[in-house]
Amino acid sequence: MGNERLRALMASGGWTHAALATATGVDPKSVERWVNLGRVPRRATALRAAETLGEDVHALWPALRQARAARAVSPELVALYDQRADLPVSVFVDLLATARERIDVLVYAAVFLHEAHPRLNDLLRERAAEGCAVRVAVGDADSPHIQRRGREERFGHGIESRCRLALMHYRPLADEPGIELRTHGTTLYNSIYRADDQALVNTHVWGVNAYGAPVWHLRRNGDGGIFDMYAASFSAVWETARPVEG
Repeated sequence: MGNERLRALMASGGWTHAALATATGVDPKSVERWVNLGRVPRRATALRAAETLGEDVHALWPALRQARAARAVSPELVALYDQRADLPVSVFVDLLATARERIDVLVYAAVFLHEAHPRLNDLLRERAAEGCAVRVAVGDADSPHIQRRGREERFGHGIESRCRLALMHYRPLADEPGIELRTHGTTLYNSIYRADDQALVNTHVWGVNAYGAPVWHLRRNGDGGIFDMYAASFSAVWETARPVEG
């Protein structure tokens, strides 16, 4: 049995099988099977198709309302810590020290790293000198999003001063080969510390300072997993961030 709702929607919008296939990144034969045989695409593909057609995904494929079976533990989850304060700074430093290709740091301030490990800049220089691409994005103290975050975390103006302090710590790296430093004004839902295919993700909780919020230790395990989601989040913020000059 075919998908008559999808067929009618495509017809009214002038969508051919080939055109919808191109828009959603699949083969035209796949679209033909959706329409004529009633096949249900994968959730991510269905969401792209529904967005393209301007229709609710569950109206087109009601079967997707059914919850997928939950996994007891993600294969990418190495460890889960109740709060960042439970982790010695050496956990962050040792992770960054393992990087051979890429280091990405996305934070508001995270001045605890420099306070507890004064040689952090030297470590980042050493990694960059060995060919590792290093990107660091800290919060723009003048951003209204960051100022609001300070109020929500009951940090007040302290978060703004800590952002300025973080920038002061990292600024000497701005002109170093292989190291890029930027400031961002986005609302962060997580702080990310990435080294190659591993990352520590410090979640943000309303009304709680970052040191009291949980931390995920992730290791990438194939395409499209949790790790890749956070990596894509970093890249999206990075594109909006402003370069800092030394």
